Amino acid sequence: MSQSDKFTVLRAAERIWAIGAIHGDLERLITLHDMIAPEMQAGDRMVYLGNYFGYGPDPVGVLEELVRFRRWFLSHPPFRHVDDIVFLRGAQEEMWLKLMQLQFAPDPPAVLRWMGERGLAAQLRGFGFSVEDGLKEAEKGTLALTYWTARVREAARAEPGHDALFAALKRAAYTEDGAILFVHTGLDIQKPLAKQADAFWWAARSFAEIDQPYRGFRRVVRGYDPDMAGIVDGKYTLSLDAGSGRGGPLAAALLDNEGQIERRFIV
Repeated sequence: MSQSDKFTVLRAAERIWAIGAIHGDLERLITLHDMIAPEMQAGDRMVYLGNYFGYGPDPVGVLEELVRFRRWFLSHPPFRHVDDIVFLRGAQEEMWLKLMQLQFAPDPPAVLRWMGERGLAAQLRGFGFSVEDGLKEAEKGTLALTYWTARVREAARAEPGHDALFAALKRAAYTEDGAILFVHTGLDIQKPLAKQADAFWWAARSFAEIDQPYRGFRRVVRGYDPDMAGIVDGKYTLSLDAGSGRGGPLAAALLDNEGQIERRFIV
């Protein structure tokens, strides 16, 4: 996998709309999009910070809305490059990809239960399946579980835009001048960007350790906070998660090209 497959460089960004974890809350996402659309300007870029699914009630609706808004954004004059709108891979999307390989796990039932307790159960329900279905198939053996994951995959792929969205997911994004780095939930501050591995999805607690520019980036922005603390504006960091899909609102911010907040959104 090349670096371009992992990361997106935001070029000539004048302002950046950063959207925190959505977690299947379609109504809040639509409300936010309706607020953003009239304010869009030439030079604007968009970064969705992962966890589009999980916990909330309507993963399929969220998928459809993300695809719809992406289409509108890219068709809005002046001409926009496909990399002007970025979708980061969140922990929910990472678990979904792991689900498709569940039959190869050392202990598939334990892995499925673990993922189900952390939001995957809601996404499965959205596509007409359940954790319980998978556990029953796992009891029958590897072949039965393989057929089950294949059915889940086909049900998801039948939704327009599913494959395109998952193919477009990036691990991180950053502005071409090195001012701002966008991640899902955290990173290992001891390692360079290319060596982060799964820290982007699981190193949430390390985010608080960022007390100076990371590898030259003056601002690190994330979209998933396990504490759901809302918009937390630190000296070198910005966290955007007020608990959407988990009983709270959806958090987002409009940033200038230095990563400073121009507008806050708690929807």
